[in-house]
Amino acid sequence: MSAPLSCQNYIDGQWKSAQSGESFESRNPADWNELVATAPKSDRADVDAAVTAARRSYSSWRLVPAPVRSEIVHRIGEGLQARKEELASLMSREMGKVLVEARGDVQEGIDCAFYYAGEGRRLFGQTTPSELGNKFAMTMRMPIGVAALITPWNFPVAIPCWKALPALVCGNTLIFKPAKDVPACATILTEIFAAAGVPPGVFNLVHGTGQKVGSALTDHFGIDLVSFTGSSKTGAEVAAICGRTHKRVSLEMGGKNAQIVMEDANLDLALEGALWGAFGTTGQRCTATSRLILHRDIKADFTAKLLAQTRKLRLGSGIDPNTDVGPLVNAAQLDRVKYYLELAQEEGVTILTGGHPAQGEGLEQGYFFEPTILDGVKSEMRVAQEEIFGPVVSLIEVDSFEEAIAVLNNSCYGLSSAVYTQNVNRAFQAMRDIEAGITYINGPTIGAEVHLPFGGVKATGNGHREAGSTALDIFSNWKTVYVDFSGQLQRAQIDNR
Repeated sequence: MSAPLSCQNYIDGQWKSAQSGESFESRNPADWNELVATAPKSDRADVDAAVTAARRSYSSWRLVPAPVRSEIVHRIGEGLQARKEELASLMSREMGKVLVEARGDVQEGIDCAFYYAGEGRRLFGQTTPSELGNKFAMTMRMPIGVAALITPWNFPVAIPCWKALPALVCGNTLIFKPAKDVPACATILTEIFAAAGVPPGVFNLVHGTGQKVGSALTDHFGIDLVSFTGSSKTGAEVAAICGRTHKRVSLEMGGKNAQIVMEDANLDLALEGALWGAFGTTGQRCTATSRLILHRDIKADFTAKLLAQTRKLRLGSGIDPNTDVGPLVNAAQLDRVKYYLELAQEEGVTILTGGHPAQGEGLEQGYFFEPTILDGVKSEMRVAQEEIFGPVVSLIEVDSFEEAIAVLNNSCYGLSSAVYTQNVNRAFQAMRDIEAGITYINGPTIGAEVHLPFGGVKATGNGHREAGSTALDIFSNWKTVYVDFSGQLQRAQIDNR
C-alpha cells in the first residue's frame, strides 16, 4: 500500500492549500481502508484566485505562436508516456478501473497530445474571393479567453486531455476542476503539464465539490467558456447559468446506449462486443452498452451465451491483473445501482444473473456489484430509459430490423449505438436512421478514437463535439477579416450591383 498523496491546488504556478484550510479524502473504492490522497476542499475564494491568474496570463499566452504552444502540448504527451504506468496504477487505486483499461485511459491522453500538437501547425482558416475588386477576404481562429474545464471521475486522464490540449493550442488559459473522486490523478496530470513548460497561470487546478467549485466557476464573470462532462441534469443547470451570463458552453452528458443484434449477425463477435460494452469500466462509461436489442430468432441462443460468459467474469481490485470487473467508484454509485435493481423488480423484470452487491473474499471493503442481466425488459420501462451507470444490461426482444431501430431511438439520449449484421443494406440504413452521435457497425458501443468527433444528440449534449478537429470549434472564435486595398470606399451589395 503506497503512502497517501497530499494534493494541493495549482494556481499561478504555485501549489497551494485551500484558503479555508479544509480538505477531503480520496479512498480506494476496492478497499475503503486505503487512503489514496487528501485534497483541498476549495471554495469561491480559491476560484477567484485562479481566475485572476488565468486572466492575467491570457494576455501573453494568446500571443505565443500556435506552433510554439503545440510544442508544449507535444512535451505533455512525452510526459504522459514517461509516467504512464505510474498514472495507470494510481488510477486503478483511486477510481477502481482495471489496470489494462487504466493504461488505455492514459494512452488516450498521449494520443490527444500528439494529435493536437499537430493541430498547432494547422488551425486552418479560409481565404475566399471578395465580391469587390481590390479586396481580400479570409477567416482565422482566435482564442476565447479563460476556460473552465469540469471533468468526471470515470476517465480522469483522457477527458481532461480532450479538453485542455485543444484549448491550450487555441491560445486559451484554463482552470481545471476535476471530480472529487480523483484528486490524485488530477495532481499528477497537472505536474506533467507544468513540467512540459506550460507557463504559470495558463493552467490552474482547483480541487473541490461541484456545489462549491463547479458552481463558482460556472457563474464567474471572469470565465468565458465552460466545458462540462457529467450528468444531463447538472449539464442543464450549467447551460442555464452560462446562458444568463453569456458564456460559451460545451456539454457532454449522459447516454443510454444500445447494441442491436440481428438474426444474421456473427453471434460470437456480437457476444464479445456486448460483454465489453456492458461491463467494461464496470458499466461506468457514458458510452456503455446498457440495452441489448435482440432479434427474436437469435435471442434465446444469444442470451444463453451471454449468461454463461457473464458468470465467468472475475470481480476484484482494479490493480489485480486477473480482475475483469472492478468496483463502482463510491457508496453513492453503489446505492444508485441498488435502487435501479429494486425498480427493475417492481417493473416485473426478470434478473437472469447478478442483481446484488457482490460478496466474497477480497470484496468485503469495496463497492462491488455483480454483473447483472435483466430480461423481459420493455422499451418504456425506466430501467430501459434512465442511465444506471453500473454493470447492468437490459435485454429487449424485437421482431424486425425496423422495430430494432425504433426501440434504439426511443430514448432521450443519443450518444453511441451499435448494430451487428452481415447485411450491408441494413448497415447503411442504420447509419442513416439511428439517432446518435456515434454508430458502430459490428463493433461495441465503446471504443472512440481521438481524431474523430465525440458527442451525441438529444439530452446527451448541446451540439458541440469533443476530440478531433471539431474540438477546435469549442475553444476558438471565428474572425472574418477584410482587407480593402482599392484606396476608396466600396460598399458590398451596393457598389457592385
